[in-house]
Amino acid sequence: MRGAGPERGAEFRGGAAVPQPPAESEDRGAGAAGAGPEAECGAMRAAEIARTSLASDAEPHRVVLHKELTVRGSILRARWRAADPRLLRVSVVNFLDQLSLVLRTLQRFGPPMLH
Repeated sequence: MRGAGPERGAEFRGGAAVPQPPAESEDRGAGAAGAGPEAECGAMRAAEIARTSLASDAEPHRVVLHKELTVRGSILRARWRAADPRLLRVSVVNFLDQLSLVLRTLQRFGPPMLH
């Protein structure tokens, strides 16, 4: 994006944000070490549910702010590009508030069961 600042991102694993530097390798494993297949499958479903829930809110200033949410295995990755630091801050704070709500909901009710 022309005029945009550096990319910033974060990964969310098990309800905790793990800040990531701008240049990051994509060669990480998808699952948690030592987790059983059922737990890993539940974590992958939870990550996709969180992405779907959070992606439904379009950024109001798409020209100067771009947010990208991706899931790789059980990791939800959020990446922003912004020309205006104030809009970036508002977007990140709003995202974290919404993520907190999604995580509390998943912890309380759990991800939907596969049939």
